[in-house]
Amino acid sequence: MWDPVTPYRLHVLCQGWHYLAYDWHWTTDRSVGDNSSDLSNVAVIDGNRVLVTVFRQTVVPPPMCTYQLLFPHPVNQVTFLAHPQKSNDLAVLDASNQISVYKCGDCPSADPTVKLGAVGGSGFKVCLRTPHLEKRYKIQFENNEDQDVNPLKLGLLTWIEEDVFLAVSHSEFSPRSVIHHLTAASSEMDEEHGQLNVSSSAAVDGVIISLCCNSKTKSVVLQLADGQIFKYLWESPSLAIKPWKNSGGFPVRFPYPCTQTELAMIGEEECVLGLTDRCRFFINDIEVASNITSFAVYDEFLLLTTHSHTCQCFCLRDASFKTLQAGLSSNHVSHGEVLRKVERGSRIVTVVPQDTKLVLQMPRGNLEVVHHRALVLAQIRKWLDKLMFKEAFECMRKLRINLNLIYDHNPKVFLGNVETFIKQIDSVNHINLFFTELKEEDVTKTMYPAPVTSSVYLSRDPDGNKIDLVCDAMRAVMESINPHKYCLSILTSHVKKTTPELEIVLQKVHELQGNAPSDPDAVSAEEALKYLLHLVDVNELYDHSLGTYDFDLVLMVAEKSQKDPKEYLPFLNTLKKMETNYQRFTIDKYLKRYEKAIGHLSKCGPEYFPECLNLIKDKNLYNEALKLYSPSSQQYQDISIAYGEHLMQEHMYEPAGLMFARCGAHEKALSAFLTCGNWKQALCVAAQLNFTKDQLVGLGRTLAGKLVEQRKHIDAAMVLEECAQDYEEAVLLLLEGAAWEEALRLVYKYNRLDIIETNVKPSILEAQKNYMAFLDSQTATFSRHKKRLLVVRELKEQAQQAGLDDEVPHGQESDLFSETSSVVSGSEMSGKYSHSNSRISARSSKNRRKAERKKHSLKEGSPLEDLALLEALSEVVQNTENLKDEVYHILKVLFLFEFDEQGRELQKAFEDTLQLMERSLPEIWTLTYQQNSATPVLGPNSTANSIMASYQQQKTSVPVLDAELFIPPKINRRTQWKLSLLD
Repeated sequence: MWDPVTPYRLHVLCQGWHYLAYDWHWTTDRSVGDNSSDLSNVAVIDGNRVLVTVFRQTVVPPPMCTYQLLFPHPVNQVTFLAHPQKSNDLAVLDASNQISVYKCGDCPSADPTVKLGAVGGSGFKVCLRTPHLEKRYKIQFENNEDQDVNPLKLGLLTWIEEDVFLAVSHSEFSPRSVIHHLTAASSEMDEEHGQLNVSSSAAVDGVIISLCCNSKTKSVVLQLADGQIFKYLWESPSLAIKPWKNSGGFPVRFPYPCTQTELAMIGEEECVLGLTDRCRFFINDIEVASNITSFAVYDEFLLLTTHSHTCQCFCLRDASFKTLQAGLSSNHVSHGEVLRKVERGSRIVTVVPQDTKLVLQMPRGNLEVVHHRALVLAQIRKWLDKLMFKEAFECMRKLRINLNLIYDHNPKVFLGNVETFIKQIDSVNHINLFFTELKEEDVTKTMYPAPVTSSVYLSRDPDGNKIDLVCDAMRAVMESINPHKYCLSILTSHVKKTTPELEIVLQKVHELQGNAPSDPDAVSAEEALKYLLHLVDVNELYDHSLGTYDFDLVLMVAEKSQKDPKEYLPFLNTLKKMETNYQRFTIDKYLKRYEKAIGHLSKCGPEYFPECLNLIKDKNLYNEALKLYSPSSQQYQDISIAYGEHLMQEHMYEPAGLMFARCGAHEKALSAFLTCGNWKQALCVAAQLNFTKDQLVGLGRTLAGKLVEQRKHIDAAMVLEECAQDYEEAVLLLLEGAAWEEALRLVYKYNRLDIIETNVKPSILEAQKNYMAFLDSQTATFSRHKKRLLVVRELKEQAQQAGLDDEVPHGQESDLFSETSSVVSGSEMSGKYSHSNSRISARSSKNRRKAERKKHSLKEGSPLEDLALLEALSEVVQNTENLKDEVYHILKVLFLFEFDEQGRELQKAFEDTLQLMERSLPEIWTLTYQQNSATPVLGPNSTANSIMASYQQQKTSVPVLDAELFIPPKINRRTQWKLSLLD
């Protein structure tokens, strides 16, 4: 009777009061090959029949099948040969303890026990390489004991070699199991029947509930009912059984019995995979998931279905226990190739080797074939590595994989095998499809990232862009193979380039119209043009045909388009009446190709030059136009003058002056150089204009005034000295610009020592007083801002603490905060600042810049007062640092004229100021304040209000654009400014 509690448990009571109990569980008998010769067979036992489905070529659910095997006795078990090259061979153990061996042949067997099954309900017969009966073996046990009493004596039949089987029997009186080593005995008398002898047996203390074999490594693993895992050394003469150990050397034991076990290589380690009837999945003794409904190992992939209705695929070569646990955890979101949604309750039946098919069975019994993205991409990469472009292309086209992967997988290999690619594809439509999908994106980095240790090549061709490289390489090969057959693909390669070569395309079409090729694969000009109109907008194609200046070609394109003849015929007739150069000028102007247009118009004669000059001015084509005329021509001079005037309008005075000087317009050049203050070029032009002495004096004074406005006092003094010989005024300008040594040079040059007493010394002393006053002002400002900054920071810290204690600042202390601090509540600050921003965004650019300058207000109580103080302090430090060179020069002249007391006073004041600022830098620009300003207030004692106030305060106090304010200004200690003579 069947057990009423435990499913699939049968209780049997025999004569002599022998009690037997059997436990069954579901398993899938499938072939285990890994190459294209494996037919992906799956066998189903149906009484005395075995239903075999070849999933490589047909997908039909039981009880339908590809073919069936009939037996005189009920079938107990089916097993496939664990050999990668002969995996289609199968063996069947029936109730008479006979093993029937079937080997795959080239045609259906004449054996009456093999029948082709109907596919679907149509009665369609599928003729495949069905296996033929090789031999039936009778199992001969030791001591010739009669085994007919127990037809279920043997279980877990495993075919590990062509003449070697493993089977397990259980003791009737104790919890022991025996592994029988079955070897085929040679028999020359009977070719159809043979004998399997139990060559040896190995006893195990415990009940063996599963046995699995790795077809590649030939490892055999046993699982006992208590979860212990043993390795069976069947190739050893002693048939040793030893515990299975993990990489750490510890024995492996499943915490719960597993109904399905497999062997797989994970990284460099061979591991045992197990799945319990409660959906708990183990790798060795580590539980990696608890929601797995089925799994299968194929090649280097592990495929699993889960309770969350997904099918996940992991590459075991790159995986580890941790990555598998992370990928299968419920809170982990998988992306890319790993995960695929499937129907609820789907279970894995088989994977077709060297293909992309994954066969799933639904709860209602029907089968579905899906193409898991990981399997698809892995197979495509293998095909591309083997230069099997046709197989890869067909798969990608059918499964909608982006065709850019064909190139991006290995650009160098593809470019080196373009001819192979074209000959394998051998379809104009497919080549055109490949062209149309080309894009600059590297899909191996975006859409289909390669596995970490994949053989995908990471090198990329650095020269040229991808689309142009592929188009040029493929076009060259197609033209060498058969330019007539691949005409449309050649046209597509021109159109698809980054800059479409439509003129070349139209010219090729025009050649087809004039010379019809005799090749049977050739296309006509009408077909080519019709095809082009699908690729390119008709108006764009018409414009490019017009740009070829071939009116026959223009008419051909216009006739194939939807244009009304009234739109283009009058225009074409008008063009035909024009002179050739002017005709082409008109066409280029119509097409807005102005550079070509002025080139054609320049050849029409001098009478058309005014029109050409107007076009040059309108389109700013001065540089291009200057190349069309000789530098000695009048046209060249007119264009140069127009160019100079254009530069003057753009406030580019110096280039304008150079252009004027080059073409001989010296008056205009002088005006330009005067405007920009280039006094040297101005004097050169004045010499070419033969200025009189009085004119040169006036020019010098004008130049000096311009240079003083630009704070170039030394240059202004040189101009006055050279042009106006007014060295006294030159000395005054040098003293005004603090050029003390240059002023002394002129004084001694002209022997006017009286100027030293009357002007030089008073100017030096006055400058010393100004420096002292400036340093006092800078020191006071720095100290005041620093003191205020420390107060603001302290008040902000108090406000943060008040926020943490959920203190609302509108209580009794609110007046104190509003009067003495720059801190307001977060909501008020956020509202004011955002409202200010909304007003600023609507202003003009000038007002917006003005508002930006006012953003950091030094007014006490402003939201960003601390940032304004930092900005002001940084500016004071930088201004003081920039004075070093000036202070050094005035110290030298103070010492020279024996003003030692004033020099020491200035040197000490400047040194004190620098030291004050240098000492204060760490105190002002502290790392702690920077971090606190950017870190919200969080923690167990925080509240919702305090956290929100913290975030709002963060937004108002430390904008991202003001991050540079937290970088302290640099004071260069290496700059030499002190005069050691004054120490």
